[in-house]
Amino acid sequence: MTAPASILPETVPVREALRFDPARLRTLFHDRCGAALHDIRQMRGGQSNPTFLLFTDRGEYVLRKQPPGDLLPSAHAIDREYRVIEALSHTDVPVPRPIFYCEDRSVIGTPFYVMECLKGRSFSSPTLQEVARSERRAIYGAMADTLARLHRADWNALGLSDYGRHDDYYARQIGRWTKQWNASRTRDNPWIDNLAEWLPKNIPQSNGTTIVHGDFKLDNMVFHETEPRVIGILDWELSTLGDPMADLAYSCIPYVTGAGGYRGLMGLDLQDLGIPDHDAYIAAYFSKNPLRHSIRPFHYAFALFRRGVIIEGVLSRAKAGNASNSDARSVGERGLGLSRRGWEIVSGKVDVEPTPFS
Repeated sequence: MTAPASILPETVPVREALRFDPARLRTLFHDRCGAALHDIRQMRGGQSNPTFLLFTDRGEYVLRKQPPGDLLPSAHAIDREYRVIEALSHTDVPVPRPIFYCEDRSVIGTPFYVMECLKGRSFSSPTLQEVARSERRAIYGAMADTLARLHRADWNALGLSDYGRHDDYYARQIGRWTKQWNASRTRDNPWIDNLAEWLPKNIPQSNGTTIVHGDFKLDNMVFHETEPRVIGILDWELSTLGDPMADLAYSCIPYVTGAGGYRGLMGLDLQDLGIPDHDAYIAAYFSKNPLRHSIRPFHYAFALFRRGVIIEGVLSRAKAGNASNSDARSVGERGLGLSRRGWEIVSGKVDVEPTPFS
């Protein structure tokens, strides 16, 4: 039942560093799902946690696992991913259907979970060159609507009151990512250092507590095959309870970065592309979110700081030889540009005006 690689452009053969003996997985899969596992291919995405496509006699499934090797403290929290997906599967927030979680390292070497394989479209570039111009605005609208749905979800009713602390979100996050940066540092990055010093001194008033995804961006969503509608949010590793503006600013990173350094939208003719501008995207989010907050330069700087540290971690794993993705080294090189842009925003070199909705 092996699928030809020519019809699976989103997959590659499992990389040598990530191969595992599938014998015990076959047994477990049959016991849990009543399905016979025939083949495994690696998904091209998954810079942090390796992701695999499983072919069975009952269709396809997706498996996500911790990577092998020494891991940074609190990173690659595969159990947290599964927990939040399972909770949100009972809401109007689109997520893949969870199948089962396994913490037994003897099965494939590290903890993992299995979920349904969503049949839809994924977009890697914010310019959406893969779709017609007439559809692009609606896709961004669906992205904003999906984020608002997530932030409206009642985390307490979903049994997620202990999913994260309810106070000092930014102080804790800045401290965590500064530690991650120091643990994964393989080169100098003065802009991350500058932001690590500036951010704790300039934390704005909290906008309340919601479930936050932590890595909410276009290529972490699956869209319907023909409609501009999100059918699943992926990659929940960084999710917790926190300030919703952190997610909103993170999803706006393409709006404050250029096409060269991070495939951003700055400098492009958005009207010609059929893509809503920065203000229109933010307005679309707030039109679906009954709460009224304010997104400020701090939030963009924090998003770029965090994304910069994440990408430096990708580069560190690439140099160590246990990266989840074959293009990890080239992706890692973007860390400098992202963190530099964050510093430029708080230094006033890039104009990002506060956008109040109150």
